[in-house]
Amino acid sequence: MQLATQLALFLDNRPGTFGRVCAALSKAKINIYAVSTSDTVDHSVVRMVVSDPRKAMLLFEEHGTLVVDTEVLMIEGDNKAGSLATICDKLADAKVNIEYAYCATPPDARKGLLILRVDNAKKAMKALNS
Repeated sequence: MQLATQLALFLDNRPGTFGRVCAALSKAKINIYAVSTSDTVDHSVVRMVVSDPRKAMLLFEEHGTLVVDTEVLMIEGDNKAGSLATICDKLADAKVNIEYAYCATPPDARKGLLILRVDNAKKAMKALNS
């Protein structure tokens, strides 16, 4: 488990926009560790954790893209029933609110990657490490 910088990009909700973002990151040799998108009528919010957030942020700003950075927890955990429930229970016991989460794991993988935005990252780290 570690603290990570998440970038939130506000993009036009049009064909090819997300692809251009991914291509620009690839060209800059920046790897995407986790990504989540949500849409509205006229724009998309793309949240991502990348290998070099500072470089990515500069890249997006150079292209005039609105980008906001936030601190998230990046947790590599076991891919088994109940793992997420245990994390949620520990955070609830510590009175830490989960604002949002995203993850994905192939069915046969032993480990998965979870991104959590919480209201108190340091308190969450302490709760999850105990």
